[in-house]
Amino acid sequence: MDPITHKPLVLFLCTGNSARSQMAEAILRAKAGDRFEAASAGMEPKGVHPLTVRVLKEIGLPTDCLQSKPSSQFLGEVAVRYAVIVCERANQSCPRIYPFAGRTLYWPFEDPAVLEGTEADRLEKFREVRDQIAVRIDEWLAALSSGLA
Repeated sequence: MDPITHKPLVLFLCTGNSARSQMAEAILRAKAGDRFEAASAGMEPKGVHPLTVRVLKEIGLPTDCLQSKPSSQFLGEVAVRYAVIVCERANQSCPRIYPFAGRTLYWPFEDPAVLEGTEADRLEKFREVRDQIAVRIDEWLAALSSGLA
């Protein structure tokens, strides 16, 4: 959490912290960086996938601050207002997350990093997931603003 502004921390969690959680972190930071501190972490961090960087840059989002981090860097170490789990495998670890987050949300998205095929096919899947995450974040922010979340 930002020590100066004390914005609530939203932590996006997935297994590898290479695609979905990284996208969500960058998108929330761009859409609501004045309201929230955005971060991401993984149960088994693998590094940021190159296609994650590519599809975020395509929509004008900065990627230089993205890095794959272990969930242990956050859970039990900082106050997490919202833990947003973006994959099934991380969701199975949810009981370990509960004590460390004010609220846990589950937003499952397909993992674009596991798709096999041509680079064009893989890139299209990364774009699709990126866009789904952006829509879900918009819906959540609207619900928060209207008091429905």
